[in-house]
Amino acid sequence: MAIHLKKISRTVVVAASAVAALGASFPLLAAAEAFPSRPVTFVVPFPPGGPTDAMARTLGVALTQALGQSVIVENRAGAGGNIGAEALARAKPDGYTIMFGTSGPLAINKSLYSKIGYDPVTSFAPVIRVGYLPNVLAVHPSVKANSVQELIALDKAKPGSLNYASSGNGASSHLAGVLFNQKAQTSLQHVPYKGTGPALNDLLAGQVDMSFTDILTAMPYVQSGKLKIIGVATEKRSQAMPGVPTIAEQGLPGYDVSVFFGVVAPAGTPAQRIAILNQAFRKALVSEKVRTTFASQGLEPAPDLTAEGLGRFIPEEVAKWKAVVLASGAVLD
Repeated sequence: MAIHLKKISRTVVVAASAVAALGASFPLLAAAEAFPSRPVTFVVPFPPGGPTDAMARTLGVALTQALGQSVIVENRAGAGGNIGAEALARAKPDGYTIMFGTSGPLAINKSLYSKIGYDPVTSFAPVIRVGYLPNVLAVHPSVKANSVQELIALDKAKPGSLNYASSGNGASSHLAGVLFNQKAQTSLQHVPYKGTGPALNDLLAGQVDMSFTDILTAMPYVQSGKLKIIGVATEKRSQAMPGVPTIAEQGLPGYDVSVFFGVVAPAGTPAQRIAILNQAFRKALVSEKVRTTFASQGLEPAPDLTAEGLGRFIPEEVAKWKAVVLASGAVLD
């Protein structure tokens, strides 16, 4: 019997040594099983108080519950989102630092800015596409057009007579008009402003004819009759305005200038940790609090919640906006 016990003892020792060796050979596996074991930093590359910040904080609360660890929202604003994105690109790729990005830092800025310290395709590991915020073509009631085709006809009749306001050169509201002109072969004239507020004020006053703006900004003025929306700038109709046709279905297929929101981690983050984060975000997105809050903010759900889906989507957006930015001639330092 003693001999058998010695054999068993030696077997246990050998097995324990093998497990220890396996852990030493595959440290990422052991780390993935314990992840996360401390707070996760959720970078927002925009100032506090804005829509992106509000969404991130809503997600952060639900994500804390899903992960079982605190999620700390950290605002790293500046340069259209580039400062926060550059900080993420330099962060340790361990899954403890992630970013809530938008179309700007994750697609448009690569072509818009003359100097940028990261690449949206190679510097990040995609985690999940959260959703998108529809933009709309809002027109002053004095404009004699109630559809995209009627607007195009007005422009063709008097080329260059119609104009659109934007929040500034290179802003998405500027590039939306450039893309419209490209697809419709129109000559809408761009009128840049220093921010959405001044642009909206002049649109309401009839000083400019139209603007490509987000659905939440436009909604109150549409309800009061001060503006009219003749098209939604997304591939599918908005849940908030199901009766308004998209610009794409009115003769401009492929027209989509919605602002997308996606979560990314530094490139090189272990796949196991990306998978854990993806599942946590999925759980957060189906919670009643998040769904209700996002719906009230006009956010449409993403069609694909996989990390691979966002990985395919970002390069497509980079390529699309590169052509638009080049056509606009806008370059920012």
